[in-house]
Amino acid sequence: MTVPTDEAVTREAIEGLYRAFEQKSVPLLRKVVTPDWEYVPEPVGVSPGPDQMVPIFATLATALPDMKIAILDVLIHGDRVGVRAEVSGTQTGELLGIAASSRHISFAIHSFHQMRGSLIAKTWHLEDWLSVFRQLGQLPPTLGRS
Repeated sequence: MTVPTDEAVTREAIEGLYRAFEQKSVPLLRKVVTPDWEYVPEPVGVSPGPDQMVPIFATLATALPDMKIAILDVLIHGDRVGVRAEVSGTQTGELLGIAASSRHISFAIHSFHQMRGSLIAKTWHLEDWLSVFRQLGQLPPTLGRS
C-alpha cells in the first residue's frame, strides 16, 4: 500500500541522504534512513542499516575526498521517490582498483527510494561506472576475472 508522505519532509530526507554521501557521514545518514535501511544492490556481506556504509564512506574519503553530488531531479509519488543526480570529484586515491589519477571525474547516478514515514527505508541505486572508466582511461583490474 502506498502511503503519501509530506513532500517537504520527503525532500528533506532525500537531500540529507545525498549530503551524508557527499560528507561521507554515517551519523548524518542515521538521521534520514531507517535502522533497517536496505541499499540495493547491497555491499557484499553486510547487514541492512546505515552502518553498512562505513567501509564505503572510508573508501570514498580517500578516492574522492572532494566529492560533490548535485541533485538534478526529484520525483515524488506517494511513498516512492526517484532521483537523478550527478557526482563529481577528483580521484586522489584508489577507486575500484584503479590507482589515483588526480583526474576530475563526473558521472550520473539514478536512485529510487521508498519512504517509511519521514525516513528512507529502501534505496535502489545505479551509477554510470562506464563513464568513470572512460574518464580515467582504464577498467578496474578485476573486471572480467572469474
